[in-house]
Formats: sequence, structure tokens, C-alpha cells
Amino acid sequence: MSTDENALGQIQFLTVAEVATVMRVSKMTVYRLVHSGHLPAIRVGRSFRVPQQAVQDYLRDSYVSMGESA
Repeated sequence: MSTDENALGQIQFLTVAEVATVMRVSKMTVYRLVHSGHLPAIRVGRSFRVPQQAVQDYLRDSYVSMGESA
């Protein structure tokens, strides 16, 4: 197995429903994020799978401190 294949095997993928639960939003919100390109995903048949790290990155990057000015 090559290094790329080994790294790919380490990725944890979540379903749209699992992402919605983690983010505490509706499944429709997750679909909108995926379709808009804000949340990367792969298509498996008619379903989407989102890398767990992408969800963590999205939440981290979306964090807004109340003391920050825009």
C-alpha cells in the first residue's frame, strides 16, 4: 500500500446526519454548506460523506469571539 493510500485509509468520514448532529444544525444546513463549497464532501452513490477533519476545521474557522471587531 502506498503512502497516499495509507493516509486516505486514516480519514474518518461522517454522514450528513452525523455532521448535522455534531454541528447542531439541520441536515438541510449541511447540504447547503456542501453545495456552496464551504464544507468539502465526497459523493458516494446518492449520499455525501464529509471528512471529520473538515467539520472540525469549519467549526474552528467559523469561531467568532464576541470581543472581535469586524
